[in-house]
Amino acid sequence: MVKRKRKKTKIIKNIFKILIIISLIIAYGHFIEPKLITSKEYKIKIENITKNFEGFKIIHISDIHYGRVFDKLQMKKLVKSINDQKPDIVVLTGDLIDKDTNLTPKMIEEITKELSKIETVAGKYAINGNHDLKFDEWTNIITNSGFKNLNNTYDTIYKNGYNFMTIAGVSTFKDKQGINDKLKQTLNYINSFETGGPFYNILLMHEPDYIDDLTDNKFNLVLAGHSHAGQIRTPFSPIFLPNGATKYHEHHYKLENTDLYISNGLGVSKYNFRLFNTPSYNIYRLTK
Repeated sequence: MVKRKRKKTKIIKNIFKILIIISLIIAYGHFIEPKLITSKEYKIKIENITKNFEGFKIIHISDIHYGRVFDKLQMKKLVKSINDQKPDIVVLTGDLIDKDTNLTPKMIEEITKELSKIETVAGKYAINGNHDLKFDEWTNIITNSGFKNLNNTYDTIYKNGYNFMTIAGVSTFKDKQGINDKLKQTLNYINSFETGGPFYNILLMHEPDYIDDLTDNKFNLVLAGHSHAGQIRTPFSPIFLPNGATKYHEHHYKLENTDLYISNGLGVSKYNFRLFNTPSYNIYRLTK
């Protein structure tokens, strides 16, 4: 009888311990991890990089989902962290605003004011994500923040010389237009050079899986978001992945001559929860 009572007491204690551990994990994933901001740095080796672009620094932000967990305070922290890095360019690969956000004039002012404070040497570029498509205000926020809207267009980047890179973007594929149509103008420009063209081509896209549909891939570097790296993960793999990022969702893939890098995002979507997947932005240094 005494043994049975001891065994029962031990089982109850173990169950209680398990419940405490589960509660702590849930509390951490809900209240702590989504509020963290970290950075990941990558070196990208380019054999034909010109001297003026050696050490060129790109900061890649994505999937902020403003209005859910990410707020004005988080945005201030992000902008300060970015400016401390002294980037050459900053790129935003979509989902600035969460689709469930009740976007008010005050929030528009907050976002615009903070994004305007981001300082770069050569420019700021943005494309929309599937959540942004809900908001007509997205375009004004981007342009009034000093970002160039790269949806289905391109720009050229110079730095202290005549050599240059091309940076292009495509809008979210939620608009049902194919990647080849979106990039027709850009590829016509890149292909127009026999000599003396850009030595390096960068593409911004939101949903990375659509890179496989590109029939004429002239891009050396593709930067994407959308996957959140699963947002909720086991220590080894993601649990949930959104459509458009089920094939490509980890940090880096080598696709023939193209480096595909995917941000795991700064915000949360659907669930205000992150686990084993700290919010972060990426830093890329171009080097020989």
